[in-house]
Amino acid sequence: MVNEKYNLKNEIETVREDCLKPTRRWGRSTRIWIGCLLIVISWGLYCYIHQLRAGLGVTAMRNYVSWGLYISTFVFFIGISHSGTLVSAILRITKQEWRRPITRSAELLTWVSLLFGGIMPIIDLGRPDRIANLVIFGRIQSPLMWDIISICTYFVGSSVFLFLPMIPDMALCRDRLTVCDTRFKKFRKWLYTKMAIGWKGTKSQWHRLEKSMTIMTIIIIPVAVSVHTVVSYIFAMTLRPGWNSTVFGPYFVAGALYSGSAGVILGMAAFRKLYHLEKYITPRHFDLMGRLVLALTLIYAYLNLNEYWIPAYKMATAEGHLLRDLFSGSYSTVFWTLQFGTVLLPIIILSIPKGRRPLMLAITCIIIVAGAWVKRYIIVVPTLLHPFMPIQEVPNDWSSYFPNYVEFSITAACLAGIFLVITLFSKLFPMMAVWEVEEGILIEHDKKAAIELRLKREEEEAKIIGEHSGTGNEPIKQPA
Repeated sequence: MVNEKYNLKNEIETVREDCLKPTRRWGRSTRIWIGCLLIVISWGLYCYIHQLRAGLGVTAMRNYVSWGLYISTFVFFIGISHSGTLVSAILRITKQEWRRPITRSAELLTWVSLLFGGIMPIIDLGRPDRIANLVIFGRIQSPLMWDIISICTYFVGSSVFLFLPMIPDMALCRDRLTVCDTRFKKFRKWLYTKMAIGWKGTKSQWHRLEKSMTIMTIIIIPVAVSVHTVVSYIFAMTLRPGWNSTVFGPYFVAGALYSGSAGVILGMAAFRKLYHLEKYITPRHFDLMGRLVLALTLIYAYLNLNEYWIPAYKMATAEGHLLRDLFSGSYSTVFWTLQFGTVLLPIIILSIPKGRRPLMLAITCIIIVAGAWVKRYIIVVPTLLHPFMPIQEVPNDWSSYFPNYVEFSITAACLAGIFLVITLFSKLFPMMAVWEVEEGILIEHDKKAAIELRLKREEEEAKIIGEHSGTGNEPIKQPA
Protein backbone atom coordinates (compact mmCIF):
# COMPACT_ATOMS: atom_id res chain seq x y z
CA MET A 1 0.00 0.00 0.00
CA VAL A 2 2.85 2.37 0.84
CA ASN A 3 4.53 1.57 -2.50
CA GLU A 4 1.28 2.24 -4.36
CA LYS A 5 0.88 5.65 -2.71
CA TYR A 6 4.51 6.49 -3.44
CA ASN A 7 4.15 5.46 -7.09
CA LEU A 8 0.94 7.49 -7.44
CA LYS A 9 2.57 10.56 -5.90
CA ASN A 10 5.60 10.12 -8.14
CA GLU A 11 3.41 9.78 -11.24
CA ILE A 12 1.53 13.00 -10.43
CA GLU A 13 4.82 14.81 -9.83
CA THR A 14 6.06 13.59 -13.23
CA VAL A 15 2.92 14.99 -14.90
CA ARG A 16 3.49 18.38 -13.31
CA GLU A 17 7.13 18.54 -14.37
CA ASP A 18 6.41 17.39 -17.92
CA CYS A 19 3.68 20.03 -18.32
CA LEU A 20 5.72 22.87 -16.80
CA LYS A 21 9.02 22.01 -18.51
CA PRO A 22 8.29 23.88 -21.81
CA THR A 23 7.57 27.07 -19.84
CA ARG A 24 10.93 27.08 -18.01
CA ARG A 25 13.19 27.86 -20.97
CA TRP A 26 13.08 29.52 -24.38
CA GLY A 27 15.37 27.68 -26.78
CA ARG A 28 17.18 29.17 -29.75
CA SER A 29 14.72 27.62 -32.21
CA THR A 30 11.84 29.30 -30.35
CA ARG A 31 13.48 32.72 -30.60
CA ILE A 32 14.18 32.23 -34.33
CA TRP A 33 10.57 31.11 -34.90
CA ILE A 34 9.20 34.16 -33.06
CA GLY A 35 11.57 36.43 -35.03
CA CYS A 36 10.32 35.03 -38.36
CA LEU A 37 6.70 35.51 -37.29
CA LEU A 38 7.40 39.12 -36.28
CA ILE A 39 8.95 39.81 -39.69
CA VAL A 40 5.81 38.51 -41.45
CA ILE A 41 3.57 40.53 -39.10
CA SER A 42 5.64 43.69 -39.63
CA TRP A 43 5.40 43.39 -43.41
CA GLY A 44 1.66 42.76 -43.20
CA LEU A 45 1.26 45.80 -40.93
CA TYR A 46 3.17 47.93 -43.46
CA CYS A 47 0.86 46.74 -46.25
CA TYR A 48 -2.21 47.49 -44.12
CA ILE A 49 -0.99 51.03 -43.44
CA HIS A 50 -0.50 51.41 -47.22
CA GLN A 51 -4.08 50.16 -47.71
CA LEU A 52 -5.36 52.67 -45.14
CA ARG A 53 -3.61 55.55 -46.84
CA ALA A 54 -4.46 54.70 -50.45
CA GLY A 55 -7.79 52.94 -49.92
CA LEU A 56 -9.05 49.52 -51.01
CA GLY A 57 -8.03 50.36 -54.58
CA VAL A 58 -4.56 48.96 -53.78
CA THR A 59 -6.18 45.51 -53.45
CA ALA A 60 -7.61 43.45 -56.32
CA MET A 61 -11.19 44.02 -55.08
CA ARG A 62 -13.52 46.11 -57.24
CA ASN A 63 -17.29 46.68 -57.61
CA TYR A 64 -17.79 43.17 -58.96
CA VAL A 65 -15.89 41.44 -56.15
CA SER A 66 -16.13 43.56 -53.02
CA TRP A 67 -15.49 40.57 -50.76
CA GLY A 68 -12.34 38.63 -51.54
CA LEU A 69 -9.58 36.95 -49.62
CA TYR A 70 -10.31 38.87 -46.40
CA ILE A 71 -13.91 37.66 -46.00
CA SER A 72 -12.97 34.14 -47.16
CA THR A 73 -10.34 34.06 -44.40
CA PHE A 74 -12.84 35.47 -41.90
CA VAL A 75 -15.27 32.61 -42.57
CA PHE A 76 -12.38 30.11 -42.39
CA PHE A 77 -11.13 31.40 -39.02
CA ILE A 78 -14.63 31.40 -37.53
CA GLY A 79 -14.99 27.80 -38.74
CA ILE A 80 -11.71 26.72 -37.12
CA SER A 81 -12.95 28.26 -33.86
CA HIS A 82 -15.49 25.44 -33.54
CA SER A 83 -12.64 23.14 -32.47
CA GLY A 84 -12.96 24.02 -28.79
CA THR A 85 -16.71 23.50 -28.82
CA LEU A 86 -16.38 20.09 -30.43
CA VAL A 87 -13.44 18.62 -28.53
CA SER A 88 -13.66 20.34 -25.19
CA ALA A 89 -17.33 21.12 -24.58
CA ILE A 90 -19.00 18.12 -26.22
CA LEU A 91 -16.45 15.59 -24.94
CA ARG A 92 -16.53 17.20 -21.50
CA ILE A 93 -20.31 17.10 -21.24
CA THR A 94 -20.37 13.45 -22.38
CA LYS A 95 -17.64 12.63 -19.80
CA GLN A 96 -15.14 11.15 -22.28
CA GLU A 97 -12.01 10.45 -20.23
CA TRP A 98 -9.63 10.50 -23.20
CA ARG A 99 -10.29 14.22 -23.75
CA ARG A 100 -8.13 15.34 -20.79
CA PRO A 101 -4.73 15.95 -22.48
CA ILE A 102 -6.16 17.78 -25.52
CA THR A 103 -8.86 20.11 -24.17
CA ARG A 104 -6.61 23.12 -23.58
CA SER A 105 -5.09 23.17 -27.06
CA ALA A 106 -8.63 22.96 -28.51
CA GLU A 107 -9.89 25.81 -26.30
CA LEU A 108 -6.84 27.93 -27.18
CA LEU A 109 -7.38 27.35 -30.91
CA THR A 110 -10.99 28.47 -30.52
CA TRP A 111 -10.02 31.67 -28.71
CA VAL A 112 -7.17 32.73 -31.00
CA SER A 113 -9.15 31.92 -34.19
CA LEU A 114 -12.00 34.11 -32.99
CA LEU A 115 -9.58 36.89 -32.06
CA PHE A 116 -8.09 37.16 -35.55
CA GLY A 117 -11.29 36.13 -37.31
CA GLY A 118 -13.01 39.15 -35.78
CA ILE A 119 -10.21 41.40 -37.09
CA MET A 120 -10.65 40.33 -40.74
CA PRO A 121 -13.94 42.23 -41.43
CA ILE A 122 -12.36 45.37 -39.97
CA ILE A 123 -9.41 44.96 -42.35
CA ASP A 124 -11.91 44.54 -45.19
CA LEU A 125 -13.50 47.91 -44.39
CA GLY A 126 -12.27 50.82 -46.47
CA ARG A 127 -12.90 53.15 -43.53
CA PRO A 128 -12.28 51.26 -40.26
CA ASP A 129 -12.66 54.55 -38.36
CA ARG A 130 -16.38 54.22 -39.02
CA ILE A 131 -16.68 50.88 -37.21
CA ALA A 132 -18.47 52.66 -34.35
CA ASN A 133 -21.33 53.48 -36.75
CA LEU A 134 -22.29 49.80 -36.75
CA VAL A 135 -23.07 50.15 -33.05
CA ILE A 136 -24.47 53.68 -33.09
CA PHE A 137 -26.59 53.41 -36.23
CA GLY A 138 -26.84 49.64 -36.65
CA ARG A 139 -30.20 48.11 -37.57
CA ILE A 140 -31.22 44.89 -35.84
CA GLN A 141 -32.85 43.74 -39.11
CA SER A 142 -29.41 43.49 -40.71
CA PRO A 143 -27.63 40.08 -40.68
CA LEU A 144 -24.36 42.04 -40.26
CA MET A 145 -25.56 43.20 -36.84
CA TRP A 146 -26.48 39.64 -35.91
CA ASP A 147 -22.96 38.63 -36.93
CA ILE A 148 -21.33 41.25 -34.70
CA ILE A 149 -23.50 40.35 -31.72
CA SER A 150 -22.98 36.59 -32.07
CA ILE A 151 -19.20 36.78 -32.62
CA CYS A 152 -18.69 39.16 -29.67
CA THR A 153 -20.81 36.89 -27.46
CA TYR A 154 -18.90 33.81 -28.62
CA PHE A 155 -15.54 35.51 -28.04
CA VAL A 156 -16.47 36.49 -24.47
CA GLY A 157 -17.83 33.00 -23.77
CA SER A 158 -14.73 31.33 -25.25
CA SER A 159 -12.45 33.56 -23.16
CA VAL A 160 -14.26 32.48 -19.99
CA PHE A 161 -14.29 28.86 -21.17
CA LEU A 162 -10.51 28.98 -21.73
CA PHE A 163 -9.78 30.78 -18.46
CA LEU A 164 -11.82 28.73 -15.98
CA PRO A 165 -9.88 25.42 -16.32
CA MET A 166 -6.61 27.40 -16.14
CA ILE A 167 -7.19 28.70 -12.60
CA PRO A 168 -5.79 25.66 -10.69
CA ASP A 169 -2.84 25.49 -13.10
CA MET A 170 -2.12 29.19 -12.58
CA ALA A 171 -1.83 28.52 -8.85
CA LEU A 172 0.61 25.69 -9.64
CA CYS A 173 2.66 28.01 -11.87
CA ARG A 174 2.55 30.72 -9.19
CA ASP A 175 3.96 28.34 -6.59
CA ARG A 176 6.57 26.63 -8.79
CA LEU A 177 7.72 28.84 -11.64
CA THR A 178 8.22 32.00 -9.59
CA VAL A 179 10.57 30.46 -7.02
CA CYS A 180 13.18 29.35 -9.56
CA ASP A 181 15.33 31.29 -11.99
CA THR A 182 13.07 31.70 -15.04
CA ARG A 183 12.74 34.42 -17.67
CA PHE A 184 10.66 37.46 -16.68
CA LYS A 185 10.35 36.24 -13.09
CA LYS A 186 8.61 39.37 -11.74
CA PHE A 187 6.20 39.54 -14.67
CA ARG A 188 5.37 35.85 -14.33
CA LYS A 189 4.74 36.18 -10.60
CA TRP A 190 2.36 39.09 -11.17
CA LEU A 191 0.62 37.32 -14.07
CA TYR A 192 0.14 33.96 -12.34
CA THR A 193 -0.97 35.58 -9.09
CA LYS A 194 -3.61 37.66 -10.85
CA MET A 195 -4.85 34.75 -12.98
CA ALA A 196 -4.97 32.34 -10.02
CA ILE A 197 -7.42 34.79 -8.30
CA GLY A 198 -6.55 33.50 -4.84
CA TRP A 199 -6.84 29.79 -5.63
CA LYS A 200 -5.91 27.55 -2.70
CA GLY A 201 -7.62 24.32 -3.75
CA THR A 202 -10.25 24.26 -1.01
CA LYS A 203 -13.41 22.16 -1.32
CA SER A 204 -15.60 25.21 -1.83
CA GLN A 205 -13.32 26.51 -4.60
CA TRP A 206 -13.37 23.16 -6.42
CA HIS A 207 -17.16 23.04 -6.08
CA ARG A 208 -17.56 26.56 -7.54
CA LEU A 209 -15.12 25.78 -10.36
CA GLU A 210 -16.93 22.59 -11.37
CA LYS A 211 -20.30 24.33 -11.25
CA SER A 212 -19.03 27.26 -13.35
CA MET A 213 -17.47 24.94 -15.93
CA THR A 214 -20.68 22.91 -16.21
CA ILE A 215 -22.70 26.08 -16.82
CA MET A 216 -20.23 27.36 -19.43
CA THR A 217 -20.11 23.97 -21.17
CA ILE A 218 -23.89 23.97 -21.56
CA ILE A 219 -23.96 27.60 -22.75
CA ILE A 220 -21.04 27.53 -25.20
CA ILE A 221 -22.38 24.72 -27.44
CA PRO A 222 -25.57 26.48 -28.67
CA VAL A 223 -23.68 29.79 -28.87
CA ALA A 224 -21.03 28.23 -31.12
CA VAL A 225 -23.63 26.63 -33.38
CA SER A 226 -25.52 29.92 -33.65
CA VAL A 227 -22.35 31.84 -34.58
CA HIS A 228 -21.58 29.94 -37.77
CA THR A 229 -25.27 29.76 -38.61
CA VAL A 230 -25.43 33.56 -38.42
CA VAL A 231 -22.24 33.82 -40.53
CA SER A 232 -24.03 31.76 -43.18
CA TYR A 233 -27.03 34.15 -42.99
CA ILE A 234 -24.84 36.98 -44.34
CA PHE A 235 -24.60 35.00 -47.56
CA ALA A 236 -27.93 33.12 -47.63
CA MET A 237 -30.11 36.19 -47.02
CA THR A 238 -28.89 37.98 -50.14
CA LEU A 239 -30.34 37.46 -53.61
CA ARG A 240 -27.23 35.96 -55.15
CA PRO A 241 -27.04 32.79 -57.26
CA GLY A 242 -25.08 30.26 -55.26
CA TRP A 243 -25.90 31.83 -51.89
CA ASN A 244 -29.71 31.81 -51.99
CA SER A 245 -29.90 28.49 -50.14
CA THR A 246 -31.78 27.24 -47.08
CA VAL A 247 -29.13 24.60 -46.33
CA PHE A 248 -26.34 27.13 -45.74
CA GLY A 249 -26.80 27.11 -41.92
CA PRO A 250 -26.15 23.39 -41.28
CA TYR A 251 -23.73 23.33 -44.25
CA PHE A 252 -21.53 26.01 -42.64
CA VAL A 253 -21.75 24.43 -39.17
CA ALA A 254 -20.77 20.98 -40.52
CA GLY A 255 -17.90 22.52 -42.48
CA ALA A 256 -16.73 24.38 -39.39
CA LEU A 257 -16.73 21.25 -37.22
CA TYR A 258 -15.01 19.29 -40.00
CA SER A 259 -12.14 21.79 -40.39
CA GLY A 260 -11.99 22.69 -36.68
CA SER A 261 -11.51 19.09 -35.56
CA ALA A 262 -8.75 18.70 -38.16
CA GLY A 263 -7.13 21.83 -36.71
CA VAL A 264 -7.20 20.27 -33.23
CA ILE A 265 -5.40 17.18 -34.54
CA LEU A 266 -2.69 19.37 -36.07
CA GLY A 267 -2.27 21.14 -32.73
CA MET A 268 -2.09 17.78 -30.94
CA ALA A 269 0.58 16.54 -33.36
CA ALA A 270 2.65 19.74 -33.09
CA PHE A 271 2.68 19.97 -29.29
CA ARG A 272 3.18 16.22 -28.91
CA LYS A 273 6.32 16.40 -31.04
CA LEU A 274 7.74 19.74 -29.89
CA TYR A 275 7.14 19.33 -26.15
CA HIS A 276 7.64 15.52 -25.95
CA LEU A 277 4.14 14.70 -24.73
CA GLU A 278 4.00 11.25 -26.35
CA LYS A 279 3.29 9.73 -22.94
CA TYR A 280 0.02 11.66 -22.62
CA ILE A 281 -1.15 12.26 -26.22
CA THR A 282 -1.04 8.67 -27.43
CA PRO A 283 -1.88 6.98 -30.76
CA ARG A 284 -5.25 6.13 -29.19
CA HIS A 285 -6.10 9.84 -29.02
CA PHE A 286 -5.28 10.21 -32.70
CA ASP A 287 -7.34 7.15 -33.59
CA LEU A 288 -10.40 8.45 -31.72
CA MET A 289 -10.05 11.95 -33.16
CA GLY A 290 -9.60 10.41 -36.61
CA ARG A 291 -12.91 8.56 -36.22
CA LEU A 292 -14.53 11.82 -35.19
CA VAL A 293 -13.15 13.64 -38.24
CA LEU A 294 -14.31 10.77 -40.46
CA ALA A 295 -17.89 11.07 -39.17
CA LEU A 296 -17.87 14.85 -39.65
CA THR A 297 -16.40 14.52 -43.14
CA LEU A 298 -19.23 12.15 -44.13
CA ILE A 299 -21.80 14.68 -42.85
CA TYR A 300 -20.02 17.49 -44.69
CA ALA A 301 -19.88 15.45 -47.90
CA TYR A 302 -23.64 14.79 -47.69
CA LEU A 303 -24.43 18.50 -47.25
CA ASN A 304 -21.93 19.39 -49.98
CA LEU A 305 -23.77 17.07 -52.37
CA ASN A 306 -27.10 18.70 -51.48
CA GLU A 307 -25.66 22.18 -51.95
CA TYR A 308 -24.60 21.54 -55.55
CA TRP A 309 -26.73 18.62 -56.78
CA ILE A 310 -30.15 20.25 -56.29
CA PRO A 311 -29.43 23.52 -58.20
CA ALA A 312 -27.41 21.54 -60.81
CA TYR A 313 -30.43 19.34 -61.49
CA LYS A 314 -32.61 22.41 -62.21
CA MET A 315 -29.89 24.60 -63.80
CA ALA A 316 -31.90 27.78 -63.32
CA THR A 317 -30.68 30.64 -65.52
CA ALA A 318 -28.81 32.67 -62.88
CA GLU A 319 -27.31 29.73 -61.01
CA GLY A 320 -26.60 27.89 -64.27
CA HIS A 321 -23.87 30.39 -65.21
CA LEU A 322 -22.19 29.95 -61.81
CA LEU A 323 -22.42 26.16 -61.83
CA ARG A 324 -21.01 25.89 -65.34
CA ASP A 325 -18.08 28.03 -64.25
CA LEU A 326 -17.54 25.71 -61.27
CA PHE A 327 -18.09 22.41 -63.07
CA SER A 328 -16.37 23.05 -66.39
CA GLY A 329 -15.22 26.66 -66.50
CA SER A 330 -12.38 28.73 -65.02
CA TYR A 331 -12.86 27.39 -61.45
CA SER A 332 -13.46 23.75 -62.40
CA THR A 333 -9.91 22.53 -61.59
CA VAL A 334 -10.05 23.99 -58.09
CA PHE A 335 -13.64 22.85 -57.53
CA TRP A 336 -13.11 19.20 -58.48
CA THR A 337 -9.77 19.09 -56.65
CA LEU A 338 -11.61 20.21 -53.52
CA GLN A 339 -14.36 17.63 -53.93
CA PHE A 340 -12.09 14.65 -54.58
CA GLY A 341 -8.90 15.75 -52.84
CA THR A 342 -10.19 17.28 -49.59
CA VAL A 343 -13.49 15.40 -49.10
CA LEU A 344 -13.46 12.01 -50.84
CA LEU A 345 -9.75 11.26 -50.30
CA PRO A 346 -9.84 11.95 -46.51
CA ILE A 347 -12.88 9.66 -46.20
CA ILE A 348 -10.95 6.83 -47.89
CA ILE A 349 -7.79 7.42 -45.81
CA LEU A 350 -9.59 7.77 -42.46
CA SER A 351 -11.65 4.62 -43.10
CA ILE A 352 -8.43 2.59 -42.93
CA PRO A 353 -6.93 2.00 -39.42
CA LYS A 354 -3.42 2.84 -40.69
CA GLY A 355 -4.77 6.16 -41.94
CA ARG A 356 -5.56 7.15 -38.35
CA ARG A 357 -1.98 6.79 -37.14
CA PRO A 358 -0.39 10.07 -35.93
CA LEU A 359 1.76 10.93 -38.97
CA MET A 360 -0.72 9.91 -41.65
CA LEU A 361 -3.58 11.57 -39.80
CA ALA A 362 -1.61 14.82 -39.47
CA ILE A 363 -0.89 14.87 -43.23
CA THR A 364 -4.58 14.21 -43.97
CA CYS A 365 -5.63 17.04 -41.65
CA ILE A 366 -3.24 19.46 -43.36
CA ILE A 367 -5.06 18.64 -46.62
CA ILE A 368 -8.45 19.12 -44.91
CA VAL A 369 -7.55 22.50 -43.35
CA ALA A 370 -5.96 23.85 -46.55
CA GLY A 371 -8.97 22.63 -48.53
CA ALA A 372 -11.37 24.27 -46.07
CA TRP A 373 -9.64 27.62 -46.65
CA VAL A 374 -9.82 27.29 -50.44
CA LYS A 375 -13.44 26.14 -50.16
CA ARG A 376 -14.39 29.41 -48.45
CA TYR A 377 -12.74 31.26 -51.31
CA ILE A 378 -14.79 29.25 -53.81
CA ILE A 379 -17.99 30.09 -51.91
CA VAL A 380 -17.28 33.83 -51.91
CA VAL A 381 -15.51 34.84 -55.14
CA PRO A 382 -17.21 32.92 -58.04
CA THR A 383 -20.63 33.89 -56.69
CA LEU A 384 -19.75 37.59 -56.73
CA LEU A 385 -18.48 37.22 -60.30
CA HIS A 386 -21.95 36.01 -61.39
CA PRO A 387 -24.52 38.60 -60.25
CA PHE A 388 -28.15 38.65 -61.41
CA MET A 389 -27.54 41.93 -63.25
CA PRO A 390 -24.00 42.05 -64.68
CA ILE A 391 -22.43 45.47 -65.21
CA GLN A 392 -22.01 46.19 -68.92
CA GLU A 393 -18.73 47.14 -70.63
CA VAL A 394 -16.50 47.12 -67.56
CA PRO A 395 -12.70 46.77 -67.68
CA ASN A 396 -11.48 43.17 -67.63
CA ASP A 397 -9.67 43.62 -64.30
CA TRP A 398 -13.00 44.71 -62.76
CA SER A 399 -14.91 41.63 -63.88
CA SER A 400 -12.22 39.20 -62.70
CA TYR A 401 -10.49 38.74 -59.37
CA PHE A 402 -7.35 37.21 -57.89
CA PRO A 403 -5.79 38.49 -54.63
CA ASN A 404 -2.70 40.66 -55.02
CA TYR A 405 0.36 41.01 -52.78
CA VAL A 406 -1.38 43.41 -50.36
CA GLU A 407 -4.16 40.96 -49.57
CA PHE A 408 -1.79 37.99 -49.34
CA SER A 409 0.60 39.93 -47.07
CA ILE A 410 -2.11 41.10 -44.65
CA THR A 411 -3.71 37.63 -44.53
CA ALA A 412 -0.29 36.01 -43.93
CA ALA A 413 0.30 38.51 -41.10
CA CYS A 414 -2.98 37.46 -39.44
CA LEU A 415 -2.01 33.79 -39.77
CA ALA A 416 1.44 34.60 -38.31
CA GLY A 417 -0.34 36.42 -35.49
CA ILE A 418 -2.26 33.24 -34.66
CA PHE A 419 0.97 31.23 -34.55
CA LEU A 420 2.65 33.93 -32.43
CA VAL A 421 -0.14 33.98 -29.82
CA ILE A 422 -0.15 30.17 -29.63
CA THR A 423 3.66 30.09 -29.27
CA LEU A 424 3.72 32.73 -26.50
CA PHE A 425 0.82 31.01 -24.73
CA SER A 426 2.65 27.67 -24.76
CA LYS A 427 5.75 29.32 -23.30
CA LEU A 428 3.84 30.97 -20.46
CA PHE A 429 1.19 28.39 -19.59
CA PRO A 430 0.96 24.56 -19.57
CA MET A 431 -0.46 23.22 -22.83
CA MET A 432 -2.27 20.45 -20.97
CA ALA A 433 -4.72 20.99 -18.12
CA VAL A 434 -2.47 19.60 -15.37
CA TRP A 435 -5.23 19.12 -12.82
CA GLU A 436 -7.44 17.33 -15.35
CA VAL A 437 -4.67 14.91 -16.31
CA GLU A 438 -3.99 14.30 -12.60
CA GLU A 439 -7.69 13.70 -12.01
CA GLY A 440 -7.66 11.14 -14.82
CA ILE A 441 -4.69 9.35 -13.22
CA LEU A 442 -6.51 9.24 -9.86
CA ILE A 443 -9.67 7.88 -11.48
CA GLU A 444 -7.65 5.21 -13.29
CA HIS A 445 -5.85 4.34 -10.04
CA ASP A 446 -9.17 4.05 -8.18
CA LYS A 447 -10.52 1.75 -10.91
CA LYS A 448 -7.48 -0.51 -10.66
CA ALA A 449 -7.72 -0.51 -6.86
CA ALA A 450 -11.42 -1.42 -7.05
CA ILE A 451 -10.68 -4.27 -9.49
CA GLU A 452 -7.89 -5.60 -7.27
CA LEU A 453 -10.14 -5.38 -4.21
CA ARG A 454 -12.92 -7.25 -6.00
CA LEU A 455 -10.54 -9.99 -7.15
CA LYS A 456 -9.17 -10.30 -3.63
CA ARG A 457 -12.68 -10.68 -2.19
CA GLU A 458 -13.54 -13.31 -4.80
CA GLU A 459 -10.41 -15.27 -3.88
CA GLU A 460 -11.30 -15.09 -0.17
CA GLU A 461 -14.88 -16.20 -0.85
CA ALA A 462 -13.63 -19.10 -2.98
CA LYS A 463 -11.23 -20.08 -0.19
CA ILE A 464 -14.02 -20.02 2.42
CA ILE A 465 -16.31 -22.09 0.17
CA GLY A 466 -13.49 -24.56 -0.39
CA GLU A 467 -12.89 -24.92 3.35
CA HIS A 468 -16.59 -25.55 4.01
CA SER A 469 -16.72 -28.22 1.31
CA GLY A 470 -14.05 -30.28 3.01
CA THR A 471 -11.15 -29.58 0.65
CA GLY A 472 -9.80 -26.50 -0.96
CA ASN A 473 -10.02 -27.95 -4.47
CA GLU A 474 -13.23 -30.00 -4.79
CA PRO A 475 -16.41 -28.19 -5.83
CA ILE A 476 -19.48 -28.20 -3.57
CA LYS A 477 -21.85 -31.07 -4.37
CA GLN A 478 -25.42 -29.96 -4.92
CA PRO A 479 -28.09 -31.91 -2.99
CA ALA A 480 -30.25 -34.28 -5.06
